[in-house]
Amino acid sequence: MLRIIRHSLREYKKPAIMTMILVIFEGILECMIPFTIASLITGVRAADMSQIQRYGIILIVLAVCSLLTGAGGGITSADAVTGLSRNLRKDMFERIQAFSFENIDKFSTPSIVTRLTTDVMNVQQSFMMIIRMVMRAPVMIIFATIMSFRISKEISMLFLGLIPFVAILLFVIVRLVMPVFRRAFHKYDDLNASVEENVEGIRVVKAYVHEDLETDKFERASGNLSKDFTKAERILAWNAPLLQLCIYSVITVALYLGAQTIIDSQGIKLNVGGISSIVVYGMQILMSLNILSMVFTMISMSMESAERIEEILDEEPRIKNPENPVYEVKDGSIDFDDVYFSYGPNSADVLKDIDLHIDEGETIGIVGGTGSSKTTLISLISRLYDVTMGRVRVGGRDVRDYDIDTLRSAVAVVLQKNVLFSGTIKENMRWGDKDATDEEIVEACKLAQADEFISTFPKGYDTYIEQGGTNVSGGQKQRLCIARALLKKPKVLILDDSTSAVDTYTDALIRKAFRESLPKTTKIIIAQRISSVQDCDRIIVMHKGAVNGIGKHEELLKTNDIYREVYESQQRKAVEENE
Repeated sequence: MLRIIRHSLREYKKPAIMTMILVIFEGILECMIPFTIASLITGVRAADMSQIQRYGIILIVLAVCSLLTGAGGGITSADAVTGLSRNLRKDMFERIQAFSFENIDKFSTPSIVTRLTTDVMNVQQSFMMIIRMVMRAPVMIIFATIMSFRISKEISMLFLGLIPFVAILLFVIVRLVMPVFRRAFHKYDDLNASVEENVEGIRVVKAYVHEDLETDKFERASGNLSKDFTKAERILAWNAPLLQLCIYSVITVALYLGAQTIIDSQGIKLNVGGISSIVVYGMQILMSLNILSMVFTMISMSMESAERIEEILDEEPRIKNPENPVYEVKDGSIDFDDVYFSYGPNSADVLKDIDLHIDEGETIGIVGGTGSSKTTLISLISRLYDVTMGRVRVGGRDVRDYDIDTLRSAVAVVLQKNVLFSGTIKENMRWGDKDATDEEIVEACKLAQADEFISTFPKGYDTYIEQGGTNVSGGQKQRLCIARALLKKPKVLILDDSTSAVDTYTDALIRKAFRESLPKTTKIIIAQRISSVQDCDRIIVMHKGAVNGIGKHEELLKTNDIYREVYESQQRKAVEENE
């Protein structure tokens, strides 16, 4: 945990150091007050008002200085603590942005959200306790013990002997509670996953009347989390009473010995002022030990959070820029040279022996059954994944030679899952080109057949899109995503089943616009409908991760069984629907 704090504190080191200095002075000042009071009680005669006033002024000065240092420590700690959490989230988010798909596959979305929120909050609270309480409590214990030794060595030995016992108690509790917290934080991920899945699929849940099932699922996840935290709290509940039992027992013994001294005037040399100070110092030691126990509890919980944050920060992106990257993509030609790909060292190859050449400006259709690795194939072009064997070339160069941003700017991908972000239509379009003019946005939307429905909105291109595009239909969302990709003016345009929610007439208009307006752009269309690809220059048939056939529509109908079977099945279905 200290490593990630040191790494992410950066510009907030100064307020953190100032906080520690201020709380140390606050603790010293607080320890001086009881000693001054003892001196006032025992060393000043009742009639000597000048002495009383002098001690009164000293006490006021000590109290005001303690107040000012405490308030100053609170202000500087707020800066340091909130700054640390800001930097932690920033560092994690930047690291996540650099992840490849392979890295993202390793962490689930709910887990990443938990790490950015709950785990950072736990580390933030622990850091606040470290720079305030962990610095203040030991100072209070040390100085209270020193001052009490000046009053009575014999009684002070009782407090000193208590410290090792408390340390052992804290160690045992932490050892017992740590595994429980580790288990609990993983269950936070399950809880968040349940919430996220339900919210994203709420329409499906309601359509199938599965609210009760989802509620039971959430209650199970919540109940499992509750059981672990209840177990942890039961262990921690022993901390305060055992600690207070020890401290109050010692104070009781100290009061008894002090009272005997005053009465008998023998043995331990102690007066009324001294015994009152001993009690105050005993309470200060009690409070400091209580604070330390709270801090250790919080730290024991946040250590697991810190480890989860470190997993994100230490994760190295699988895909990086080469040492001397190429910053220009010559053209949109694509080559697959003996390509093999698997999702991990222990996984089977999902792409096998892929050899393809696609010319610049060519329109390629890709069809195949579910699980035939069509999406995986096109993911290698923009280097969302790296090949396991072989190489993929764009513009005659291996994609691993390019600067990643340069390559992905030249290859526009409209993925299978279309995503729009909260904001106006114009703002969404400018994801493709942040400097795009209104005229360029309208032109791209016309090519994607989106201008027609946008014009019907009261605010037109200033219409606000809700998060996830929930206020537009599936077909409208797909056309907006295509228009956004066109604004990149790519050398390669890939549509991954991106017109599935569009009617066949509109689909044909989109393909016609591509042919006429993007002659030099290489176009790759993945589709389930044969009608969406039948007029392509060539069609690739995928089956079980391999190329099963390649050719024009008429040629494949004669030579490829898979293609012919799919085509005839869709034709029969179309006839049945029209009858």
